[in-house]
Amino acid sequence: MIVNGMPLLMAAPIVEMFNLKVQAEPTSYGLTECGYDIRIKQDIRFIPNGNGMIASILEPHMSRPEQKHTNFLLASSIEEFQMPNNLMGQVLNKSTWARKGLDASMTTNIEPGWNGFLTLELIYHGREDLHIPAGSGIAQVMFHEIMEPRVYEGKYQNQADKPVDAITKDLLSMSNAEHVEQALSQGPVLIMDGKGVYPNNLDRAVGEERHYYKRDQPDPTKRGFTPK
Repeated sequence: MIVNGMPLLMAAPIVEMFNLKVQAEPTSYGLTECGYDIRIKQDIRFIPNGNGMIASILEPHMSRPEQKHTNFLLASSIEEFQMPNNLMGQVLNKSTWARKGLDASMTTNIEPGWNGFLTLELIYHGREDLHIPAGSGIAQVMFHEIMEPRVYEGKYQNQADKPVDAITKDLLSMSNAEHVEQALSQGPVLIMDGKGVYPNNLDRAVGEERHYYKRDQPDPTKRGFTPK
């Protein structure tokens, strides 16, 4: 079920929400018919350069913009999210920017229980100059109620008020011993792969430097691992 209007304002997934649609140039922001339009914090320009594109990003604290030869940029929202445990957010394009060739819908869904400032993944498919002023409405977020409340516990929790690059360090970057120690600390472990590696063969598996990642198990007392 989509949550909108007054129920959305009461749920307060965004800090200091506007209770109406704010008409502004070039794009509006605030409460919409089906969701909420969020604003971009940075000033963005895409400038054609031969067969390629130059992307320019100006942060509020910068005197000169940073430029890159790309049609892809990370930006961030002015809005701060404090997601309730029973809502998830779906990021969609605003029509005005989509008609100019800008795609903001690459931005990932917003998980229940997540807090922070949203990093926006922007890709421009157009061939003409495009200017996105800081403070413009950049994307629409639609909020869906989920049947089973959850709390996000990932690496992007409490995300900073700036564009945040991909964080790739996770369980796969640990040593085998660290993998096993963490797994054992979480309860009984079932380790197996196509060749059949079980707890009684754990020392040999570690000795062979096999890498494992967590696999969901229907039995919460067992945490399965599969080779990398």
